[in-house]
Amino acid sequence: MGETLNTTKKFSVKLIAKMGMMAAIACVLGLFRFPILPMVPFLTYDFADIPIIISAFAFGPVAGLLITVVVSFIQAFLLGGDQLYGFIMHILASGSFVIVASLIYKGHKTKKMAIVSLIAATLVMIVVMGAANYFVTPYYYGGAAMKEMVVKLMPFILLFNLIKGVANSVITLLVYKRISPFLHKR
Repeated sequence: MGETLNTTKKFSVKLIAKMGMMAAIACVLGLFRFPILPMVPFLTYDFADIPIIISAFAFGPVAGLLITVVVSFIQAFLLGGDQLYGFIMHILASGSFVIVASLIYKGHKTKKMAIVSLIAATLVMIVVMGAANYFVTPYYYGGAAMKEMVVKLMPFILLFNLIKGVANSVITLLVYKRISPFLHKR
């Protein structure tokens, strides 16, 4: 099988190049954002997480998390994102999804386990982002008024994350097996 990244294996040049390529694809895809719920147009979806999830499936959770951090940094600070707030929220959303999905999938690389891992990852991301929006957003944007707004918007925030998780999962399932041979090629 192909290379994976874990704490005992060194980075190979090929693995770093593949991870860099997937991070670059994610950054390009992150430039194309669109709202999916008219009630909360500031919550926008992009396809950037898909190459990250595919990388985590192919190379393991550590690689997926490293790519998440790199892509989050580039999007937040170099591509006109929400800077520190966007960086934190992207790591929480994508990181929670990638870690859960890849840890479950890592042990049993079957289509059934891919589906189970993506469902679990979606549910974890919904919970993490509900909590993050409840605690981080008011802290970052200041106070009780923002917390009240977040509470009012919470059903839409949770629905947005459900839609995002399902979209990322379905697209990953459709694309991963087609890309996997290239990623695992020695």
